[in-house]
Amino acid sequence: MRLRQRAVNLFRYLAIAYKDESFLKVIGKIENIASKIMAIALVFVIFVSLFDLLRFLTYGLFFTDPKLVLAVPLLKIFGMFLNVLIALELMENITAYLRQHVIQLELVVITALTAVARKIVIFDSKADGDLTGLAIAVLSLSISYWIVRSQNQTRKH
Repeated sequence: MRLRQRAVNLFRYLAIAYKDESFLKVIGKIENIASKIMAIALVFVIFVSLFDLLRFLTYGLFFTDPKLVLAVPLLKIFGMFLNVLIALELMENITAYLRQHVIQLELVVITALTAVARKIVIFDSKADGDLTGLAIAVLSLSISYWIVRSQNQTRKH
């Protein structure tokens, strides 16, 4: 009787494990599809951002009075360039996930650091107020990057 009970328990365990494997395969496929949809959407965002940047540059440089060309706000142009750069880094995050099915923390921290740096570049102290929060974010992300980078280099050697 005990042997039969053990066999039944083993069968139930294998049936549950099989169902879990099937479920995990379905979840993996859903993650893959969602990542591909995000990549396609991000390509669209990158092209829209590039078009907006080029439109702003051409309008600012060619269709305004030549004396006003220097009045084009450089911080706005730099912010638009950094928007495109951040979108490209997000695309790198998504493609790295699609290749290896692992979220690469180093890329994520670099992207976040770039986003905070963009905020600092376009910072308007009159409108935004205090730099303390951004300074704390930069310090925290820099320390995080250093830790992740040193751990990754230790694993490679």
